[in-house]
Amino acid sequence: MASTSTQNKISLINAISIGIGGMVGGGIFAVLGLAVSLAQGGTPVAFLIAGILALLTSYSYVKLSLAYPDRGGTVKFINQGFGISIFSGGINNLLWVSYIIMISLYASAFGAYAHNLHQFGSKTVDFHIYASAIIILATIINYYSIKFVGKIESFAVLVKLIILIGFVIVGVYGLFGNQNLSQLSLSNWKAPVQLLTGGLVIFVAYEGFELIANSAPDIKNPQKNIPKAYYYSVIFVILLYLVIAIVTVGSLPFAEIASAEDYVLAEAAKPMLGKVGFTIITIAALISTFSAINASLYGGSRVSYEIAEDDELPHQLTGQLWNQPIGLFITMLATLVMVNLLELESISIAGSIGFILIFAIVNYVGYKQSSDIGSNKYITMSGFFLCLIALIVLIGQQFSSNKTGVIVAISIITICFLLEWLYKKREAKTMF
Repeated sequence: MASTSTQNKISLINAISIGIGGMVGGGIFAVLGLAVSLAQGGTPVAFLIAGILALLTSYSYVKLSLAYPDRGGTVKFINQGFGISIFSGGINNLLWVSYIIMISLYASAFGAYAHNLHQFGSKTVDFHIYASAIIILATIINYYSIKFVGKIESFAVLVKLIILIGFVIVGVYGLFGNQNLSQLSLSNWKAPVQLLTGGLVIFVAYEGFELIANSAPDIKNPQKNIPKAYYYSVIFVILLYLVIAIVTVGSLPFAEIASAEDYVLAEAAKPMLGKVGFTIITIAALISTFSAINASLYGGSRVSYEIAEDDELPHQLTGQLWNQPIGLFITMLATLVMVNLLELESISIAGSIGFILIFAIVNYVGYKQSSDIGSNKYITMSGFFLCLIALIVLIGQQFSSNKTGVIVAISIITICFLLEWLYKKREAKTMF
């Protein structure tokens, strides 16, 4: 295959935009209210905890992206570390399902925010109508034109950043003299374990930096720009989330945040900008979640294609339905089922457990391949152990408060490995 021409190469700014766009998709709009309910005044600390875990993992992604640049991204790294095996196949299947979970999360946020602009019926009915409709619309757009998907994403990244940065600037100014600012005091923080759990449940708000890996082969001056793309985008998003969390907790009483948990960012704009601010943030949320659904549907279909191409899923998944990989249609159907059956918190927990496990494995690959990729063994092993500890704490803490989310996550992981085992067993039989 011919190498990508210079004019088609991705600049540093564009690579950073991919990382920021992947993280600041629908995640912050979907999980901010959930974070406040779990961490209360310590919400900024919860976001910082999750951000540090993401930043540490981005080190492994930098080294692996430089050593094994491939549009398969995470799928390539897992296979590089473990070969084509039941284990690598199970983890890669989990990555595909985790994309489906993320799309469900974004669609849930879209459904919650859209109800505030126009009501067809009750809040519950509207949620299901809007969440289902946006998934179907985004799928149609993916079938219509992948180029159009890219244009939507570029426009959406710019719009949501302008609006969110504007929200931060106005919000910080509005904090002065606000009586709710005292909610950020240490006395309103939850216990350390709950702060940690809060950070881990909302970890899905950071997972999008891994999309840079899929673009690694096309990034200009990779030795210099790939590390910058990862680190700059993650650090920027950490700072952005910290300030958004401070402004939200400092602007609204906890009771109001709880009652508007699904659309709290729009509610937080009210004290500063009134109904106009509420509407602007709602529109930003709809644009952001819509673009995230669009991009993630494409990403999910590509992951399923890559896995099938490596014979970790039936090779039929490399085929097309109309003009796109058949995985796109399967991703849409699975997302529709999930978003209409599970609550937001359960979806978020399942997504966080899935990605923390995947990132633990990527960190381990970074450690295992250290002599080949030039990584620091202490950093990669620290990332691996911290992800494992985070996983244990998250499962343990949430099993008592949200058993459904934990059971869904563990069931998904088990099914991913079971299906891979059955597929490999069937393939072995057909060879003889």
